[in-house]
Amino acid sequence: MANKLEIKEKSAHKKYVLKKRSPVKTDYKINYSQELNEKQLEAVMSDGGALLVIAGAGSGKTKTLTYRVARLIEDGVQPQNILLLTFTKKAAHEMLSRASLVLDSRCEKVAGGTFHSFANIILRKYASFLKLKNNFTIMDRADCEDVINHIVGQMFPKKEKRFPKKSTLLDMYSKSVNKVTPTKQIIEDEFPQFEHCIDKIIEVHKAYVIYKRENSILDYDDLLLYMKLLLENNDDLRKKISGEYKYIMVDEYQDTNTLQADVIKLLASVHGNIMAVGDDAQSIYSFRGANYRNIFDFPKIFPNTKIIKLEQNYRSTQNILKLTNTIIGKAKEKYDKELFSEIKSPVKPALICAKNTQMEADFICQRILELLDEDVSLGDICVLVRNARMSYSLEMELSKRAIPFQKFGGPKFMETAHIKDVAAHLRVIVNPDDVVSLTRILLLLKGVGNSTVNNIVPVMKGNINPDVKLLPSNKMTSLSPLLNVLGKEHSKIAIKKPSEIVEEIIRYYKPILKDKYDDFSKREKDLDHFQYLSSQYSNLEDFINDMALEPPDASVEGMYKAIDDEALTISTIHSAKGLEWDSVFIIGAVDGRFPSAYSFNSEEEMDEELRLMYVATTRAKNNLYITYPVDMYDYSMNMVLSKPSRFLDNIDDDILELWDITEN
Repeated sequence: MANKLEIKEKSAHKKYVLKKRSPVKTDYKINYSQELNEKQLEAVMSDGGALLVIAGAGSGKTKTLTYRVARLIEDGVQPQNILLLTFTKKAAHEMLSRASLVLDSRCEKVAGGTFHSFANIILRKYASFLKLKNNFTIMDRADCEDVINHIVGQMFPKKEKRFPKKSTLLDMYSKSVNKVTPTKQIIEDEFPQFEHCIDKIIEVHKAYVIYKRENSILDYDDLLLYMKLLLENNDDLRKKISGEYKYIMVDEYQDTNTLQADVIKLLASVHGNIMAVGDDAQSIYSFRGANYRNIFDFPKIFPNTKIIKLEQNYRSTQNILKLTNTIIGKAKEKYDKELFSEIKSPVKPALICAKNTQMEADFICQRILELLDEDVSLGDICVLVRNARMSYSLEMELSKRAIPFQKFGGPKFMETAHIKDVAAHLRVIVNPDDVVSLTRILLLLKGVGNSTVNNIVPVMKGNINPDVKLLPSNKMTSLSPLLNVLGKEHSKIAIKKPSEIVEEIIRYYKPILKDKYDDFSKREKDLDHFQYLSSQYSNLEDFINDMALEPPDASVEGMYKAIDDEALTISTIHSAKGLEWDSVFIIGAVDGRFPSAYSFNSEEEMDEELRLMYVATTRAKNNLYITYPVDMYDYSMNMVLSKPSRFLDNIDDDILELWDITEN
């Protein structure tokens, strides 16, 4: 009995100690216990060692990091011995500025910034260890592409058939570095269409690396790569740098890539004082190289990691959180957590079934106007889309109703090169005097340059069906197909449906698309959607006019608003992460588009699509509407998509209300 009692006493004592994790000091300037909730306080006051903070959406992770910085300084840690790594300069500046406001100006001396800016400082200081000059130049993406293009031109003067464009080559090399994966493997996994020239791609990569070395230039990825090499290959220096930064904090840890995780491990190797803050449920950037496994492997990399979960949400109503918890609960792998809120509201999220995209757009516009009558500002309303092209019908409807909007996360539909190409053909069919569009489509042809166009345009202007033999050029064999399709469609413009004319132009244009763009398969989806939009019109000229709506301020991409006015936000979900609005619409939530049909055969991709839905739903504070049309035609699969997203299956009506407006 004595032994059992002793064990009970020890267990009780251990539990008591963990529960009473409060400041040992009593003379703090900041009243941490008053400013923070229990879990935030535990994270802020935790001692050294590895700490993983799973911060649910809207749970105050920025506040937690801010107060952690202040507390360390109050405990006597020198600001220059603290390292705060973020993904944007703005985030680091915001945290340190807020820390300065709650404590004092010492917080501004903390070493804070992005992974790349920190690596730049270290590399310039210790460049000689890597046989680099400390005045090396950092190239931007455009510079990198030009260098690669120059190398390809020198190595293969004769143009290679179906060889990747310079931007695609750079994407391959960047992913190889950030994922710590051989280029060959990257090509096989993500760019299989170029396996036929894999050896030449690798040759170019090697030459690219040598070129940079010989000319003392680094690209963006080299900063992290050389940082890792510096720490790995110089043991004494690694210990020195790790010793200088005694406390390391990393924001948005779920978005780190393999290379960044390796650098963090090396930086914390001496002391192990590392605090990572993130949310596995918001890991949505695998296309940028982010490694979802990092946040799960953190406790393995750093033994005895303490895990703290921030679950109190300060953004959304409890009704919205019931839905978000249900959605993320379907994830295959996750840190279990249950977000809760003290914000109560009788309003529940709604799933709206619309007859088509036009009815979907009508509903959203009408509901926006109703929200404005309820004193919700236009700037506090957002429409979220899985990808940028899913909002085109809505953009046209908003423009017709003069509702100001701004769009983020992807080029405006009519500004994408391939859509502009197709639209240019249609404009010439409608108006043969359109010299700008005529010039554009002529320059798409092989063997046609500016001088040839200058000779041809005067003859073709106003007459798109001339005799090829009469044109002032001896290189016009490629012109016949263009003249045939333009002349044919122009003559039938009054009797053919716009969708039929668009279909003919796309059929003609697709070989050009495949020759011009490495990612032509993705761009083909845009062409499919363009044709779908045209099917809603009975007159080609009306369709072209609507699609040509341009913003008043052309310098602001994707914006239709008057200067100084409030505007509705349209955003991709990826671009909306970290933001919040009073009222949120998630549109086009039809299975096959969200989740994308491309993710159906991959558990990992499907789980990321699920997390994307979770991120979207957690942006809303008070009102959440999810809409889907029941006649979304997918040209690639040759089928009508009509079911709501599978992520919303089997959710009780008391959590997600079902509205059917198909008969309205």
